[in-house]
Amino acid sequence: MATDNPVESLREEATCPICLEYFKDPVIIDCGHNFCRACIAQCWEGSDTAVSCPQCRETVQQGNLRPNRQLANVVEIAKRLSLQAAKGAGEERVCGEHQETLKLFCEEDQTSVCVVCHLSWAHRAHTVVPIKEAAQEYKVKLQGALGPLRKELEEALALMSEEEEKTTEWQRKVKNRREMITGEFNRLHTLLREEEQLLLQSLEKEERATLQRLQENITKLSQQSSSLQQLITEIEEKCQQPVVELLKDVKSTLSRSENVKLQEPEAVSTDLKDVYKISLDMNEVLKRFIVDVTLDPDTANPYLVLSEDRKRVRLRDTCQDLPDKPERFDKYAIVLGTEGFVGGRRYWEVEVGDKTGWILGVCRESVERKGERFLSPDNGYWAMCLRDEGYDARTSPPTPLPVSVRPSRVGIFLDYEVGEVSFYNVTDGSHLFTFTDTFSGTLRPYFNPDLNAGGTNAAPLIICPVPAQAGGNLCP
Repeated sequence: MATDNPVESLREEATCPICLEYFKDPVIIDCGHNFCRACIAQCWEGSDTAVSCPQCRETVQQGNLRPNRQLANVVEIAKRLSLQAAKGAGEERVCGEHQETLKLFCEEDQTSVCVVCHLSWAHRAHTVVPIKEAAQEYKVKLQGALGPLRKELEEALALMSEEEEKTTEWQRKVKNRREMITGEFNRLHTLLREEEQLLLQSLEKEERATLQRLQENITKLSQQSSSLQQLITEIEEKCQQPVVELLKDVKSTLSRSENVKLQEPEAVSTDLKDVYKISLDMNEVLKRFIVDVTLDPDTANPYLVLSEDRKRVRLRDTCQDLPDKPERFDKYAIVLGTEGFVGGRRYWEVEVGDKTGWILGVCRESVERKGERFLSPDNGYWAMCLRDEGYDARTSPPTPLPVSVRPSRVGIFLDYEVGEVSFYNVTDGSHLFTFTDTFSGTLRPYFNPDLNAGGTNAAPLIICPVPAQAGGNLCP
């Protein structure tokens, strides 16, 4: 059949019309047609002297077989050109040894072979299948390998995303803790400057070490993701390749895909070590500003019972018959301190013991005493509470506070001019939280012993006495 490809045209001319393969020992008969010597001999086997040409049916003499050496040379040229053209097109469709088309695939040797290779001793005992069937079978296997690989890639990317989120969260925690530490030390100025630097260095060292481990996890996951993506791309490209190229090293490719095992990242804790607290005696510093706080019975909710010295407050089960004064809180179990502050620095401590719920802080004297109000700075309250086994600052929304050592005594420090209300765990000397705001008018201490919870929270809040040697009402 005519073709526009010169190489194909030459191949057709060099092909025996009987076996449809390249001429082997070509001979020419009387009519001018050419055949392999073995092919024409087999075709005429058993015939008399007069035989016909298998191609044109003209009667010729059986003995007139003349070697066509020129055609044999053309056949060799055609074989080389076909092999060169096939390799130039990226296909090895011709056997380099026998110059035959690679039509078969040897399963044992995992290589494409021609018919002659199959009949040789090297492949005769091997399992050989048509090359297109083998290509289809392995293409299905390769496509099947893509699913698990894509799943591994998806898992790797998800893990990397989690590590990146951990990194962001870790940096946020470090940022918040750094701001807390810096603010606390700025308040104490030169007394704690050296300690501040030591703690910040410790925090920075922990930050670097943890971030390094998190980054190593991300790097490893990124490398695994790149390898998985590269293998997936390789398999996808291989599935699109011609059969011979597809089958080349296919078993190795499958083996690599089957042996892929995602290495999960090393577990890295993102909980800050509980060492970032002021190790100097904070109580000694703060007590320079300690004041004697007492409870104001005119503000106390009717369910509250105050001690005679007005230093203790607890919740009773029944309401007392008390005058409904404008300054009395009627909805919540609140009582204010008698003392009002309009400037300076003030500090007091409250014994909370083993209570399971309480609220402490300061509020504006002008807060609404009747009805329900949400505790927040916007409504004139700067408070901290324990409730449901959790500590939080009453911001809007509330800010959870990580507390490692349960405070049995809480210190409240008001710096009016700076605009800060700070809470301290007197039990271990740690800073709990600081509100920053702008104050105006009179501020008063705030107390709420919370609900009794069936008797488990019935203990009173106790305002701690002022030491005899304390600085008293210092207002620097």
